[in-house]
Amino acid sequence: MHPDLVPLAFLLGTWEGRGEGGYPTIEPFSYLEVVTFSHVGKPFLAYQQRTRHPQTEVPMHAETGYWRPVGERGLEVLLAHPTGVVEVYEGTVERTRIEIRTTSVTCTRTAKDVRALTRSIEVEGDTLRYDLAMAAVGQPLTHHLHAELHRR
Repeated sequence: MHPDLVPLAFLLGTWEGRGEGGYPTIEPFSYLEVVTFSHVGKPFLAYQQRTRHPQTEVPMHAETGYWRPVGERGLEVLLAHPTGVVEVYEGTVERTRIEIRTTSVTCTRTAKDVRALTRSIEVEGDTLRYDLAMAAVGQPLTHHLHAELHRR
């Protein structure tokens, strides 16, 4: 592992669990999720996320990207979605807690209008919990997702 990744080492591995979502423009929903953080010896973590419907197992969402530590507590995150959305985040790492906020969101012509996102992540032992808020489709920044995942 690259020495710059030490502040993010607590994320390494594959995490699985269940989440709940909602937004003013949609009905509340549940999902199953698998997230993997890995490294290849360079100063970044590779990130892959997939969700599926809890009853039908039908895929629901996916995203992929890179998590890059900056200095002792800084963090840059780059995420791409197959729905045509690309998110660039900056934030901080404090022990096993991460707070990031988008500095840029770019959408293809056919993607939904996403303006801003925040993500809060906390790891306690082998449990990862996160909350995501989103400003999209004319709505202000509003809570959208919460999940609890467990390291495999």
